[in-house]
Amino acid sequence: MHSLRKYGKYWPLYLMLLPTTVILIINNYIPMFGLLIAFKNVNYTDGIFGSPWAGFKNFEFLFRTNDAWIITRNTLLYNVVFITLNIVVGVSFALLLNELRGKYLPKLYQSAMFFPFFLSMVVVSYLVYAFLNSENGYMNSTVFRWFGWDPADWYAEPKYWPLILPLVNIWKSVGYYMVYFVAAMVTFNSEYYEAAVIDGANKWQQAMRITLPQLTPLIVILTLLQIGRIFYADFGLFYQVPLNAGALYETTNVIDTYVYRTFITMGDVGMSSAAGFYQSFVGFVLVFLSNFIVRKINKDNALF
Repeated sequence: MHSLRKYGKYWPLYLMLLPTTVILIINNYIPMFGLLIAFKNVNYTDGIFGSPWAGFKNFEFLFRTNDAWIITRNTLLYNVVFITLNIVVGVSFALLLNELRGKYLPKLYQSAMFFPFFLSMVVVSYLVYAFLNSENGYMNSTVFRWFGWDPADWYAEPKYWPLILPLVNIWKSVGYYMVYFVAAMVTFNSEYYEAAVIDGANKWQQAMRITLPQLTPLIVILTLLQIGRIFYADFGLFYQVPLNAGALYETTNVIDTYVYRTFITMGDVGMSSAAGFYQSFVGFVLVFLSNFIVRKINKDNALF
């Protein structure tokens, strides 16, 4: 009875929590029954529950094809590069933005850098095409001509895309991550910086000794959250930006695009579900493993 009274006095908070809880259950937990599809040979006559079990045959598709190594390698390596660049470049620009003085200039720069995040990848793909078009793109017709270089056939040579894709990704997302770090810096106690100035610390020393240590918990949390999706790729980035060019599959094909193309060709919903289950399970394990390592190093910086 005492516990009921204890929790009963917080009923307005529980009532506020109720809509979000219902949405979470509907959107995140009820669809988990769809994981059965990964282990079934689904046919639309019998439905999901009536279809015969297929065991792990749907997973064999991912691991027995000749492209399994390529798509897994590309997905992992690109995401490692993206995670590193998002954090490093995001923190760097946040530090620079934090040094700007004035009422309007910091907001102007922050809004300008945040704007690309809202652009659709379809729009981004056309912007990239305007730069890389072999005939009259800006790179070939202007930049390369300045240096006297031969034009490049960007959409036929895979070697360029391990550089192009990270550049496009960081251009689109750096403003988003920068906002996190700028918002965190606003809460820092200014007395630390005033004391550092009195002790003769320059801007670089203040950033390394005061700002970065205080940003470390946020950096760890953002990194752990991104590690959870390390087996997922931005479908639009890898499908739309390279214009689905077959000649580029060696360096642009990832698990998501490979499954999509195969599903379009074969129409196998079980295989697609198996790929999604595989990506989610590996991400789940990596989050717990990464968090365990962080807790061993510094318990206060762990996500949970």
